[in-house]
Amino acid sequence: MASKKVTITLDESLVEALAGAAKEEGIPLSRLVAGAAERELRLRAGRAVIREWQAEHGAFTPEDLAAARADMAAADAEHLGASGASAA
Repeated sequence: MASKKVTITLDESLVEALAGAAKEEGIPLSRLVAGAAERELRLRAGRAVIREWQAEHGAFTPEDLAAARADMAAADAEHLGASGASAA
């Protein structure tokens, strides 16, 4: 993938916090920021899909939302159990 160097302006305390997080992860700051930007774009795309679906089918009901939350909790529990991570 091609890269392009850009200049952005961020609050100094935010840069320091991001640099610390990148150091903890052992990755370059630019990779951490790029990952955050990619996540934002995926969230935006997901919200657009939801808006389109609801425009065609109507708003989610409380029951729909409860079922989705239960499914996500079950998937999280399965993933965490499989990876050996604990919730502590």
